[in-house]
Amino acid sequence: DKMNNLVLTGCLVKRPVLEETENGRKTTTIVLAVSRNFKNDVGEYETDFIPVNLVGQVAESTVEYCKQGDVIGVKGRLARLSGNDLQVVAEKISFLSSRPKDYDGENDSQIIVD
Repeated sequence: DKMNNLVLTGCLVKRPVLEETENGRKTTTIVLAVSRNFKNDVGEYETDFIPVNLVGQVAESTVEYCKQGDVIGVKGRLARLSGNDLQVVAEKISFLSSRPKDYDGENDSQIIVD
């Protein structure tokens, strides 16, 4: 069997904005700053900026709970747009450092949306 799975952990580059498609689906595209785990030729770690497409409840919850700089985990897949262009499609998001707007500090567990 073949698999199309990916896992990313990174920081949100900017606060996500919820949009609605013509058929009424909620969507947002986030950009994750993901550090490489190896140094380049000059001895520095580089960062990749990876766009991730979110749809439905995953998109709505991410817009509600996340802001610029938050660390999130993404479980998803690659999808072909056209030609050789690919996009990352999130299937599950883990909010690793963000807090709900009414966060009171009592429940400090991570939030997972899928």
